[in-house]
Amino acid sequence: MKLFCAPGTLSLLPHIVFLEAGLAFTAIKIDEHTKAIEGGGDYRTVNPLGYVPALLLDDGTLLTEGAAIVQYIADQVPSKRLAPPNGTIERSKLQAWLNFFSSEMHKGAFGPIFHKGLSEQSKEVFRDRLRARYTHLDRHLADHEYLMGRDFTIADANSFAVTNWAPRVGFDLSQYPKVLAHHARIGRRPAVQAALKAEGPIPDV
Repeated sequence: MKLFCAPGTLSLLPHIVFLEAGLAFTAIKIDEHTKAIEGGGDYRTVNPLGYVPALLLDDGTLLTEGAAIVQYIADQVPSKRLAPPNGTIERSKLQAWLNFFSSEMHKGAFGPIFHKGLSEQSKEVFRDRLRARYTHLDRHLADHEYLMGRDFTIADANSFAVTNWAPRVGFDLSQYPKVLAHHARIGRRPAVQAALKAEGPIPDV
């Protein structure tokens, strides 16, 4: 399996989950701006939309969207308990968290702040959205060591990958002590440390 990734993007999420799962894969870096593939080629021939992550399976199937990719990885190794079984209410709760991070946090709040053309006044609107969502997350984590309870799941990896963007957009997390504690706890996991090292430094935009 080939995972297409770029430093500073959501590809950190499946990268972490692959290492947690202990599955063999090849990480292939792309330049997020030029779409050049490390070693040659244009990434848009792989994923016409040009964004990461994308997972190319051994049979040639291309899987996109982080939430879908990490569920696929988790389901390959159910003994790792990275995701509850399909068809259970716990799986639906997990999917709710994945959707929360994808729509409410990533696309609905963090994403717009990264746009250089957006005014500071407009960016503050999206920082307000982040404040509301991190307040919700902080309250949940007050009673939960991990998002799904007592066990690490792919939802925790998703929270880590998204929250890692906060310093880059000038978002202050100091008002959310449970979020900070959770982020630090996840960040100490060997798989997370290895994924961060493998993805490498975030290039200047």
